[in-house]
Amino acid sequence: MTDMVRPDVFALFPVFAGLEADTRADLARLGFSHRWTAGQLIFQRGDSDDRMIAVLSGRIRLSLMTPQGRELVLTSVGPGEVLGELALLDGEPRSTDAMATETTTAILLTRERFMQVARQRADLPLAIARHVCGHLRRATFQMESIALYDLQGRLVRYLLMAAHQAKGGRDATEIRVDLGLNQSDLAAVLGATRSRVNNALQDLVAEGAIRRDGAAVICHIPKLRALSDDLGDVGP
Repeated sequence: MTDMVRPDVFALFPVFAGLEADTRADLARLGFSHRWTAGQLIFQRGDSDDRMIAVLSGRIRLSLMTPQGRELVLTSVGPGEVLGELALLDGEPRSTDAMATETTTAILLTRERFMQVARQRADLPLAIARHVCGHLRRATFQMESIALYDLQGRLVRYLLMAAHQAKGGRDATEIRVDLGLNQSDLAAVLGATRSRVNNALQDLVAEGAIRRDGAAVICHIPKLRALSDDLGDVGP
């Protein structure tokens, strides 16, 4: 299903919110909306698919398949987030698999149409460059966590990073984080087993550092920071 995009829709996405209004309007004019059902494959690693996907509702899981047939979950992308932005810059094949884990609606923008706007609007490529830099910082943060910290340290760092992304500039003691991952997927991200991650989550609940709220987690930021070793400002 495809539809035209309303002119102000890109203001909903942090990566585009700082753009000039005319730039966002140009993107909306050239983009189109699409819907996937739960469990539908969006693209696979190696596909020649140069579309950026800006998620309006639902959730998309990014993963890799090992030679042994094991799925390695990298992250989950939800409303207000984008994926596939690297393809806008280099036009290379997809580097991961992407699947809708629930009914998902998103805006699609092809590389050709993105370039039409980028050639005329200097604020657009700068915004994408800043966004990609943020991804690189978070990837470095995650690799450091897996290499240098025990499971609780990795989990605390992951929750603090997710809270930093979710806080929207607010200075709050408690921040609700919708992880968009089940415990098996979270275990894959943290490099641990599901049972060990469940035990680590229960330990954080006992410490009063988090509360469970369905699929979401309420993070008590001061207590999470107190449990971390030497994180300082963990915001990537």
